[in-house]
Amino acid sequence: MFSNPGSTEVPFLALLPDDFTFILGLHEGSVVGMATGYAIALGTPALVLVHTTAGLGNAVGAIATARVNRAQLVIVVGQQDRRHLAFEPFLTGRLAGLAGGYPLDVLEPARGADVPAAIARAAFTAQQGRGPVIVIVPMSDWLEAAEPDAMAAAARVEVAPPGPSPAVREVAAMLADARNPALVVGAGMDTEAGWTASVELAQLLEAPVRLEPFGARAAFPQDHPLYRGQVPANRSRVRQAFRDHDVVLVLGTAVLRQYPYQEGPLFEAGTRVVVVTADPAEANRSPADLAIIGDPAALTADLSRELREQDLPAQSREPVSDVSAAPTVPPARPTADGPLHAADVFTLMAGLLGEDSVVVEESPSSRPALQAILPARRPLGFLSAAMGGLGFALPAAIGVRMALPERPVVAVMGDGSSLYCIQALWTAATTGTGVLFIVLANGGYAVMDRLAEQRNAKPAWPAFPEVSVRTLAAGFGVKAVRVDQHDHLAALLADVLPSLAQRTSPLLIEVGVVADSTFQP
Repeated sequence: MFSNPGSTEVPFLALLPDDFTFILGLHEGSVVGMATGYAIALGTPALVLVHTTAGLGNAVGAIATARVNRAQLVIVVGQQDRRHLAFEPFLTGRLAGLAGGYPLDVLEPARGADVPAAIARAAFTAQQGRGPVIVIVPMSDWLEAAEPDAMAAAARVEVAPPGPSPAVREVAAMLADARNPALVVGAGMDTEAGWTASVELAQLLEAPVRLEPFGARAAFPQDHPLYRGQVPANRSRVRQAFRDHDVVLVLGTAVLRQYPYQEGPLFEAGTRVVVVTADPAEANRSPADLAIIGDPAALTADLSRELREQDLPAQSREPVSDVSAAPTVPPARPTADGPLHAADVFTLMAGLLGEDSVVVEESPSSRPALQAILPARRPLGFLSAAMGGLGFALPAAIGVRMALPERPVVAVMGDGSSLYCIQALWTAATTGTGVLFIVLANGGYAVMDRLAEQRNAKPAWPAFPEVSVRTLAAGFGVKAVRVDQHDHLAALLADVLPSLAQRTSPLLIEVGVVADSTFQP
């Protein structure tokens, strides 16, 4: 259970059974962030407990991120004593709508005896909808007697997989007839089954594979010869990237997330687009010729099977155009002199991180370099915030490491990003969670600066070179060092990274870097 409790939660926690593991966070954003990482890593619901209006309000941004990252959370929110709620006593919360439309559901049990069933139903909903569910529980309800006959929830729910989709044959024929098909993979394919299925289909079609724009997970081995990097995040560059492809198959996401608005279509006329996703909302909003709702990994495997069984004659493929070339890797620095750049840090990491490592990213200005230099080679090898709001990577990395203690976990953040949930460092220190936090300190908001420059404008916001993340980390009990020289960083990473999987305490390395001069997601 991940929590930052208050007085409305005391009746529950005072009787907490010994088989619960209680993880204390010092801010609700950190609490929900850690639970999100934990739930994503295990693929099962995580339990969160927060304190009435203040706690839920503090958590809303992280709840939004959990929804878009498809994290299964059951969030119990404490409320004042039911017996005098009508009088709005101190700490009464108007809670039902506080998180807006981001929870899958908000449950308010009618009486204390209904609380266990409500929490059970919340867990089922979180699993089925892959998102957060809120349960509001007045503090007096925990003291009510349980009623076994009031358990309005199944002991177990299994969703039976559907039979083969008739649309699979149609898509298989479309792919077999395609002159130059392309694949786009999204977070819904970031499982062992998803990776296996997407690799099999890509190799069968000899089709290039790209990651969805702002992909929060890798969904395909990024060191594979057919991998071509991330889809651009504006329409003109999307059209350029796919101009030579007559069929685009999008797996495990929608078509296609953008960032700056541009006029015009996503694809050139004549390009046929098919979407396969488990999320009806993604399917419904996609500008596609056909959208299929179902398990994308299973349906992708069905496509490969159909292509083989039907022995459909594959057309001769055209060579992949230059715009679909593999992601560009920034050149290595010729010497160790001069200030460090983010690419220098990633280059040093690349030779030391094992393929089972999990890189949790929140350094927006240097993300393209990170993805080019540190390819994900296993499912969950890369994790980022799908929502775009900052404050995810630091607590999420802690949750991932708690869930998967056998895998090395590195959080790569900007100094600005690290400040949003810096309190989570205390939890890492007190629980002995061995995450390596690398903070790229450029003393400002580099992405904001670049966006202002693109408008020929002067940034209205100041830089913050005085902020020392190393000092803050030390204040939370985490060992932390500041590095400004290439040789020092190289030696430190060579000492830490090979044994990161065995580490039982967190370490933060604040690296002074020059801000990236361009930003083009």
